[in-house]
Amino acid sequence: MVAAIIGGTGVYAIEGLDLTRQTIDTPYGAISIERNDDLVFLNRHGPDHSTPPHKVNYRANIKALEQLGVKRICATFAVGSINTEFALKTPVILDDFIDYSSGREHTFFDVLDNGVGDVDVSMPFCPVLGDALEKEVQAIGLPVQRGGVYASTNGPRFETPAEIRAYRMMGADVVGMTLCPELPLALEAGMSYAGLAFSINWGAGMTPTIELVSDDIDQIKTDMLRAMINTLAKTRDQDCTPARIL
Repeated sequence: MVAAIIGGTGVYAIEGLDLTRQTIDTPYGAISIERNDDLVFLNRHGPDHSTPPHKVNYRANIKALEQLGVKRICATFAVGSINTEFALKTPVILDDFIDYSSGREHTFFDVLDNGVGDVDVSMPFCPVLGDALEKEVQAIGLPVQRGGVYASTNGPRFETPAEIRAYRMMGADVVGMTLCPELPLALEAGMSYAGLAFSINWGAGMTPTIELVSDDIDQIKTDMLRAMINTLAKTRDQDCTPARIL
């Protein structure tokens, strides 16, 4: 059972694993991944971070993983914290989202099959993967925040102070640019998904200017990857319950 890690900003490779690069052709375009018998690694921005968030080919990425037989995904996100209780650099195991993105190809259901094509997102993130991920992050010795709401925006610009205030009023804890439509597409494809975010800045208006933190970030990303690899190694497809398509 092959599983997948999707890397976000700053996570462009997995060191120490013997992975082979492969190009996967999909109906939505060709995607480059790295893999071995157990794990697929895909960076949504490309190895040189040349693809901005609103230009990521999300449908091709998820379709490629589906074609490879992936049923479980752990994904990383570099985000901005907009809740003062969510400290910078502390990994957050996400449990919900609000989608403020627009203009993106956000579904595989361009045509409904006998009226079927509405995915149930009552539980967008897999609790089984979340539980396992929490244990693995703690075992490594990182502090971790269990549960957080991700506000997904278009980018590539940062948000305005007024937008951040609005997202906070709507109940968001962190803000980023890539969760949607990646997660909904994965659910449509019958996959179980865990998201591990780490804040590298405070949202606009919370500090005089947006300042990106960099100290210790490389080690945090390395530890997060290790926790995700261990999580996927210790869980199985049948442990998880994919979202329903109604």
